[in-house]
Amino acid sequence: MEASWRQVAGGRGRARGRATAAPSSGNGIHLRGAGGGREKGSVGAAGPGPSPRGAATPAAAGSSARRSPAGPEALQTSVACELMSQRKFEEIKKANQAAAKKLVEEHFSSSSEEEGDEDFEGKRGKIVANTFTSYTTQTDGDMRELERTRQYVHEAFQAGAMTCLICIASVKRNQAVWSCSGCFCIFHMPCIQKWAKDSQFLVSSPLTDDDFGKRDYPWPCPKCRFEYKRSDTPSRYYCYCGKVEDPPLDPWLVPHSCGQVCEREFKPPCGHKCLLLCHPGPCPPCPKMVTTTCYCRKAKPIPRRCSAKEWSCQQPCGRKLLCGQHKCENPCHAGNCPPCPRVSRQKCVCGKQVAERSCASPRWHCDQVCGKTLPCGNHTCEQVCHVGPCGECPRSGKRFCPCQKSKFSLPCTEDVPTCGDSCDKVLECGIHRCSQRCHRGPCETCRQEVEKHCRCGKHTKRMPCHKPYLCETKCVKMRDCQKHQCRRKCCPGNCPPCDQNCGRTLGCRNHKCPSVCHRGSCYPCPETVDVKCNCGNTKVTVPCGRERTTRPPKCKEQCSRPPTCHHTSQEKHRCHFGSCPPCHQPCQKVLEKCGHLCPAPCHDQALIKQTGRHQPTGPWEQPSEPTFIQTALPCPPCQVPIPTECLGKHEVSPLPCHAVGPYSCKRVCGRTLDCQNHTCMKECHKVTEIDACVGKNKAGPECLRCEEGCSKSRPLGCPHPCVLPCHPGECPPCVQMLRIKCHCKITSLYVECRKITTADVNEKNLLSCCKNQCPKELPCGHRCKEMCHPGECPFNCNQKVKLRCPCKRIKKELQCNKVRENQISIECDTTCKEMKRKASEIKEAEAKAALEEEKRRQQAELEAFENRLKGRRKKNRKRDEVAVELTLWQKYKYYLLSACTVVVLVFAWYIAHDVA
Repeated sequence: MEASWRQVAGGRGRARGRATAAPSSGNGIHLRGAGGGREKGSVGAAGPGPSPRGAATPAAAGSSARRSPAGPEALQTSVACELMSQRKFEEIKKANQAAAKKLVEEHFSSSSEEEGDEDFEGKRGKIVANTFTSYTTQTDGDMRELERTRQYVHEAFQAGAMTCLICIASVKRNQAVWSCSGCFCIFHMPCIQKWAKDSQFLVSSPLTDDDFGKRDYPWPCPKCRFEYKRSDTPSRYYCYCGKVEDPPLDPWLVPHSCGQVCEREFKPPCGHKCLLLCHPGPCPPCPKMVTTTCYCRKAKPIPRRCSAKEWSCQQPCGRKLLCGQHKCENPCHAGNCPPCPRVSRQKCVCGKQVAERSCASPRWHCDQVCGKTLPCGNHTCEQVCHVGPCGECPRSGKRFCPCQKSKFSLPCTEDVPTCGDSCDKVLECGIHRCSQRCHRGPCETCRQEVEKHCRCGKHTKRMPCHKPYLCETKCVKMRDCQKHQCRRKCCPGNCPPCDQNCGRTLGCRNHKCPSVCHRGSCYPCPETVDVKCNCGNTKVTVPCGRERTTRPPKCKEQCSRPPTCHHTSQEKHRCHFGSCPPCHQPCQKVLEKCGHLCPAPCHDQALIKQTGRHQPTGPWEQPSEPTFIQTALPCPPCQVPIPTECLGKHEVSPLPCHAVGPYSCKRVCGRTLDCQNHTCMKECHKVTEIDACVGKNKAGPECLRCEEGCSKSRPLGCPHPCVLPCHPGECPPCVQMLRIKCHCKITSLYVECRKITTADVNEKNLLSCCKNQCPKELPCGHRCKEMCHPGECPFNCNQKVKLRCPCKRIKKELQCNKVRENQISIECDTTCKEMKRKASEIKEAEAKAALEEEKRRQQAELEAFENRLKGRRKKNRKRDEVAVELTLWQKYKYYLLSACTVVVLVFAWYIAHDVA
């Protein structure tokens, strides 16, 4: 029972978002103070498991490693096993808590959903307020004018309110939609496209229309029947204002909105644009302020809202009525003035009669014939009371005979005679002509017998031409509904539309189609149904057929059911269906052992899974699902923290009431041993207080004994440990010999360790000196002349070095330090300059001779090339020999080159001799 309580309590605690206390194994849950390194979440952890004080701290782990006989490898193995066990336990605990949470959510409506609904309500309020900000703040608009638009915006958020009337399914936030511009109803994009296509096909069916494919047939809105052209069929998904294609899904905007200002033209158009953010439904009345006058233009112009800019000053209109005698006495009004309500005596049009009539209709006609004599003097006017002259006599002038073939000029007193020719007028049949002589009056009926086809064209018969021929064959063609035959006798092919009732069940599954039999889908059901909450105070109106899948609305009324636990009143929660959620109030029962109040949530109706009740009768029987029962669980162990001191008196930690008792804090004991250098490394343990062990820092009989060597720090520079065991006080001075290198790092010296550690800087330099010359080289390349010394060598080299002029002919011996400091330099004399000049002249002569030799060679190649082109060379023909005079360079160039080589070699030998 206790394990079951822990499992269910853990699941409830996870579902509510806060931890629940549960009993733990071991001595209890350990809570440390601020300085104790308390592990986070140690108190109130749900589910069974080892208490936090069962896990070793780093210090305790170190102490156990030092005193463990198995060494660090065994310690690492035990720690790894413990971590693995802890990880598996956490995984199993999370799985159990998730299962309990899922079970609770399935059986009860959690209070977290109510909190989520409140958050959603607040979020929706912010979005609606942001949508109407421009209307309410910038123009000081009246919120009462936004009720219709606000209703559409609320329906966009309310679950199940936005429904596609074609497929009777909810319109989700991430689905492409289309909004009607007449009724602003929203449909799925695929549904309205299919609807438009089917409607155009039905209207333009070749069975009912002769000019199929020649006209642009419209299609209606499924709700308001507003007609759209074929070009208006939606093909792309736009926001409500039509600015953004495929608007992205934004949780902080109205669904299917782009978030920009609407800017649609108001209806009726007034020149202004809508100020709301992109929204569903109609735009509100224009809130702009304009200056306008009244209907009669008598009052001064005043500022008014554009949507109500027309107003009446309530003064008499004063405009003349249609009668021309009276003025309009109605208050200032719009449009034309009403008819005059007064009565007066007025003559008719011909002026023969006078009667009292309304001024609104001053022109009237009496019933008498005009009777005036026409200009011919023989006849009178036969028109009823009329306006204007009577006109000429209708029998005057040339008149035709009855057959319209002859024309006669006779006085108006004589009738036109017949001409004697055949009548020849087309008879009523439209085929034959009248065979009588010219006669007055209508022609007789056509009596010729002809071979006539019936109206459907299936039968023929000889009969009088004037009689129609209808056979008895019934039409078997299907009417426009494609369900019923025409069954009309002798049908010519233009079968009438089906007049039977459709009677098909609509998509709502509640009503049948009242229209005549038709093809394609029926119109959506126009009925609406109210879906109510449990108490009936809140309802949502949905299309008929959606009441079975629409989630009942969230009711804001409080649930009035009595509590089912031991509490006098239950937690406040909203109206709901099904059983009430589990009680989350603190239990507050008095515990028997300690007298504290139980702080755990109410556990009078906890769900417990029962397993093992039904045993399968055979190997083929499937195991049954575990059943859950509601039962009252006992109160959990008391978790009230009680301050308790550990065994070693290191800390005072609050322990759960049910686990109060002596405990170890798992820290290192830390008491000072007798050697005054080390502390006890045991885990927190009990220490017997005796006379010599009064303070908390003094070791007791149960503490360890120090068996280590002296570990005190040695003087700076002494690498030797103390030879004595661990002892109090100072260590003796070190007398061992220390081997060191001299300053020049060549010779090894042996010095007592205490002399080195107690000597100052000067003494250390003397002890490290080998008394030999320093072997280091100066920057100039010479060896240092000083004795072995620390640091850098002094730069005061006085050795002699040779210095030459730039041309290397003149040399002198000078001191090294003066040469390095550039204090002395040697310049070239006149001899050096003369030698340089001669060398440059020789180079120029060599360059000039080489250039001339190159030109001569190129001239010879050019002449040879020209001779090859001409092809006129003959063996026996003599050429004109041209004597070319050689230059001095060509004559003596070998001698000059030899002399220059000798001079250069001599000059080089001289320079090398001077350098040596």
